[in-house]
Amino acid sequence: MTDTLDLDLDACAREPIHIPGAIQPHGVMFVAERATQEISHAAGEVAGKLGLKAWLGESLGEVLGGPISERVAQVTQSGAGGGYAGRLVRGEAAFDVLTHLSGERLIVELEPAEGDGLPAAALLAQLETAAAAFERAPTLQALCERAAVEFRRLTGFDRVMIYRFLDEDAGAVLAEAAADDMPSFLNHRFPGSDIPAQARALYVRNLVRTIPDVSYEPAPLQPAWTEAEPLDMSDCVLRSVSPVHMQYLRNMGVGASASVSIVKDGVLWGLIACHHRTQKAMPYDIRAGARALAGGLARQVRAKEEAEVYRERMRLRGLEDEATSRFARIGGLEQHLDAGLGELQRILGADGVAAVRGEAVHLHGSHPPEADVRALARWALTEGPEPVVTDRLASDFAGAESYAAEASGVLGLVVAADEPFVLLWFRAEQLEVVNWAGNPHKAVALGAGEVLTPRASFEAWRETVRGRSRRWSLAEVDAALRLRESLLDARGRRRLVELNRQLGQALDEKEGLLLQKEVLLGEVNHRVQNSLQLVSSFLGLQARDAGDPALTAAFAEARRRLSAVSLVHRRLYRGDQIETIDLARYFEDLIADMSVSMGDDWTGQIHLDAAPVLAPTDRAVTLGLIVTELVINANKYAYGGAAGPIEVTVHEGRGVLTVSVCDQGRGRHAPTEGFGSRMMAALVRQLGGEIAYLDNHPGLRAALTVPVVARA
Repeated sequence: MTDTLDLDLDACAREPIHIPGAIQPHGVMFVAERATQEISHAAGEVAGKLGLKAWLGESLGEVLGGPISERVAQVTQSGAGGGYAGRLVRGEAAFDVLTHLSGERLIVELEPAEGDGLPAAALLAQLETAAAAFERAPTLQALCERAAVEFRRLTGFDRVMIYRFLDEDAGAVLAEAAADDMPSFLNHRFPGSDIPAQARALYVRNLVRTIPDVSYEPAPLQPAWTEAEPLDMSDCVLRSVSPVHMQYLRNMGVGASASVSIVKDGVLWGLIACHHRTQKAMPYDIRAGARALAGGLARQVRAKEEAEVYRERMRLRGLEDEATSRFARIGGLEQHLDAGLGELQRILGADGVAAVRGEAVHLHGSHPPEADVRALARWALTEGPEPVVTDRLASDFAGAESYAAEASGVLGLVVAADEPFVLLWFRAEQLEVVNWAGNPHKAVALGAGEVLTPRASFEAWRETVRGRSRRWSLAEVDAALRLRESLLDARGRRRLVELNRQLGQALDEKEGLLLQKEVLLGEVNHRVQNSLQLVSSFLGLQARDAGDPALTAAFAEARRRLSAVSLVHRRLYRGDQIETIDLARYFEDLIADMSVSMGDDWTGQIHLDAAPVLAPTDRAVTLGLIVTELVINANKYAYGGAAGPIEVTVHEGRGVLTVSVCDQGRGRHAPTEGFGSRMMAALVRQLGGEIAYLDNHPGLRAALTVPVVARA
């Protein structure tokens, strides 16, 4: 784009076409207060068309009659906020009355009604016939051709074009129905500057626009509008059109014009552009029919496009299935890239393909030089997992002009970034001769104080477009993504097979190590248990010979704690892990052994609620000793040596382990100063934790919180 063209487009985009302050003079417009219907402004020949000399400050009922004013109120109070209010007859003249709201203003428009209009039954029959023809159209192109014929039959205009918006807001005439002596614009393109952005926005808002006479003189609002904000006339049927657009139509040799928007899924897909050599109106009933028919056309456009995409996807799926079967027979694509690249090229209809894997480059078909292929692969890697898709590579990648003949289009996929592994499909340059309705690159530069004017030439102007390839469709991009997923799945399956093989080998080796560990741990456990048993027997002998009841009780307490240590040690070394242990399973087995050692009365009294938590073995030993000590304390203090319910809970959150031992006995709210309490405090300090004694309502709840892993 040149600076001159940018200036031209900016000037077009700034033109305030929604606030012209005037109407087309074939009709009359009143502006009234919404609440009172008092008329404040009017435009058009009020006296000449309606025979009214006094209207300013009057109510709509006084000017138009009670029935019409009531209908206006009903229409504007409906959910739609406006619409058709009926027909007004004044002498031999008849007017269709339309109304809508603009802020707090009520706008009423009257436009000439042509005779009795087309009978409703005839109009409905014509619309049904056209809609049926749309449904029978096999393709999108056939649909557009049929639509041009049907809309010309409905409107009676000399030329009707189906105009579709393309990239960069340019438009192309896909189909045309015209009188024999009308010049044709079929397959011609129009630059985006012909329909600027604010005009496209109004086409979405107002689906039908008419200009019965392109040489009219605008009829301004009377009296002159003096409020700070101009009157927004976006929804006015009679709104005066931009002078630039009027001159544009005159330059085309058009006497009257109409347009009907094709809005698909809320987006302006295209226009039904109607031209007539002489003056021609499109009355309200024809506009209503055209609006309804355009809605049906938009639905059929969506259906035809979706059907074409579906057929394309099914075709690609078939090619993918064939290729997948062939890859499977040869042992996988990744192992036979040179043999499989031809299939990849065929699936996406490319002219060439490359696979860059590590330092290796595999090439097939038409492609850039190897060094440039590597550079394109690096570019794809910088874009991340999303595919690189372009049909104008020279515009997106520096230096690509030198090999545009081989690759003006690229679709690139990163299969694996770590190797790296990148797939690249290439499409060669496809020269395209575009017929423009006038030179799209020629614009008018505005000087100081100059007025924007449209281009005057619509003579066919041909442009040869270079540096572009055939576009990649969404279905083709999806197919490439599925191929990547297939490659990744195949790679995952191969890795899983290899991992299973290695795991089997490792298990064979580990079996011998486990046997050695079992023998070693068994020997260690046996020696520790023997030592603990000797100490316990010694304490028993000392208790028998002590003769002092207090000393005997102390020896008995020491024997209980030795028994607890023995249980903890024996339970721990029955596991199959050395470094870590599952605390839930460990405590479950430990509590089962404790219940047995404490007597039959304790069967089913100790309950465990524990989530799986992995902890280092050395910390598990200490935790086991603490839990054992707390259970012994509950037996001793809560239940006086008898059996009673105890609940042990073990939960982990954010690296902190919480272990609680709860009883329902007498309760004890502070630890004693005995040997057990001092041992408990030492064990808690060893773990770097804290223990709190809380009321369990009834009984005591001892809550221990420690880090799962020791702090450095």
